[in-house]
Amino acid sequence: MTSTALPAQAGRTASRARHTIVDADIHPHAPAPQIRERLAQRHRERWDMFAGRVPGPPEIYPRVRNSGFRLDSWPPGGFPGSDLQMVRDQLLDEYGIDHGILIPLQGHSWGVEEPGYAAALCHALNDWLADEWLAAEPRLRSSIAIPHEAPDLAAEEIRLRACDPRFVQVLLSTGGELGFGRRRYWPIYEAAAEAGLPVAAHTGGLEQHRGAGWPSFYLEEHVWNGNTMAALIMSMLSEGVFERFPSLQVACVEGGIAWAGPLMWALDDAWEQLRTDVPHLRRPPSEYVREHIWFTTQPIEEPDDPAHLEIALAHIGMDDRIMFASDYPHWDFDSPRQAPRLFPAALRSSIMGSNACRLYGLPEVEPEESR
Repeated sequence: MTSTALPAQAGRTASRARHTIVDADIHPHAPAPQIRERLAQRHRERWDMFAGRVPGPPEIYPRVRNSGFRLDSWPPGGFPGSDLQMVRDQLLDEYGIDHGILIPLQGHSWGVEEPGYAAALCHALNDWLADEWLAAEPRLRSSIAIPHEAPDLAAEEIRLRACDPRFVQVLLSTGGELGFGRRRYWPIYEAAAEAGLPVAAHTGGLEQHRGAGWPSFYLEEHVWNGNTMAALIMSMLSEGVFERFPSLQVACVEGGIAWAGPLMWALDDAWEQLRTDVPHLRRPPSEYVREHIWFTTQPIEEPDDPAHLEIALAHIGMDDRIMFASDYPHWDFDSPRQAPRLFPAALRSSIMGSNACRLYGLPEVEPEESR
């Protein structure tokens, strides 16, 4: 078991914030040779012949500049997020991050191959995270990568990792073959609820359809994230996921926030007229949202007038369920120094750290000034 205490190291910033800082969205990237070496021989042969369904940066369309990453995040000869020391230098130490939650984007797509192979890839990715990052950096926790289109195998991986407190949530790509409320996926939620782990629905995945085919432009791809999250929430609500698993918590990661208020208004209004359609929803949908859903800040909506964001958050009424996220090492990274200015002053300490500590069972850190 890894201690939750902060490491004593010279690299930490001399002065720090007056509150705990938790970054709920950090993207590591496992180098291909380190995944290959963790595969059984039969899966290694498939890897050598077919690899995985994660496309290389030149093949992604719509293509974004610099493959969507910060220019300074590329290690020599490597991929952004593959060098732990760079993550320390550019994020953890630079901003005095107390806890960071890893979300390996390779897990978005390594859940859709042939089921046995998909499970092997996710297992190898989780092993790499545990061996190379979690063992070396006590400030970090991780999501569990799962073969989400093989829910029975996903449940096995969740139960395997549940005994390791360094894994604090289950990663679910929003790009599924079906709506994620469908019973097909319920073994995932059953295993997560059994382990007391939240599910992190992170924007992305190779099956991220929009109802009208793939987009022509990156602008459409990027701004659609909130719609994808709204669809996921509506699917889970309508199919009765939260009635069936009343302790399940779901974090919507990298999908914005301001849309949630109007969504709840619309759901509650329609539910009043259509209760016979969803008899398993015994309460207004907004009550389920406020009891089961969490949000991360990046990419938070940034109106010209900051007061408008404060109004939107007030309508949502979920200030205790919003968590700071930087989205490192992506191009639209949010600095832990600049981002708090977007939030109402009364909410800054809870959004920057306290809310995430409560969800993930992490200790809050006493400011150095008061020691």
